[in-house]
Amino acid sequence: MLLIIAPSKTQDFNNSPGREGSQPALLQESELLIEELRKLSLDELGKLMKMSEQLALQTQQRINAFEMPFTSLNARPAITVFQGDVYSRIALEDYGRENLDYMQNHLRILSGLYGILRPLDLMQPYRLEMGCRLENNRGGNLYEFWGEKITDEVNSVLADHKEPVLVNLASSEYSRVIKKKNLRGSIQQIDFKERKGDSYRVVAIHAKRARGMMVDFAVRNRVQSVAELKNFEQEEYIFRSDLSSEEKYVFTR
Repeated sequence: MLLIIAPSKTQDFNNSPGREGSQPALLQESELLIEELRKLSLDELGKLMKMSEQLALQTQQRINAFEMPFTSLNARPAITVFQGDVYSRIALEDYGRENLDYMQNHLRILSGLYGILRPLDLMQPYRLEMGCRLENNRGGNLYEFWGEKITDEVNSVLADHKEPVLVNLASSEYSRVIKKKNLRGSIQQIDFKERKGDSYRVVAIHAKRARGMMVDFAVRNRVQSVAELKNFEQEEYIFRSDLSSEEKYVFTR
């Protein structure tokens, strides 16, 4: 069983200075994207990513500062860097060695620049969303660039797991990079919904936080089976068998 989540735009590189980490599996592919990004002018970069001039300048500086090899001096473990709503509910500071080992084996972060990251993989600061239409040697967007590479990497991980199931806790912008027809396993969708009157609907900010809580639940309990996720009960969320299916688990509150 492998859980996937999306990255966050908010990043903090003041965390865990000098902490040792692992190397991203697809770093050579990242270098190809950096080469493409360095060809763009500041104006082109801003238009491509729909950014202000100030943000485009910061992004360009990060692109130009990208350097190999990644070390504990110039990079940080991904799980300590991302600071969005999902990550705010992952209590990294409470984890022991066994939790970290579980997380490294059972969690992946999808990324526009790095493709797919283990939690302790080192990364340098960047801004490149998966939905970006960056021209590259494989097509006109990052889905074409990353699709096969990421899916192959997921397959290699699932091959080592007793239960070859990909638990999707990522946004659609990121999860759609997975080539389902090439996936050697099944996909388990997880939805979190809020009660509004007589119905339930997904509220983005609450869903993001709930995804983080689900990751935290899996790590703390070192969950091995998708069925165990049904036991998740945090901040009043409960599993709803009447709204769920074999391919989709629905939690409501």
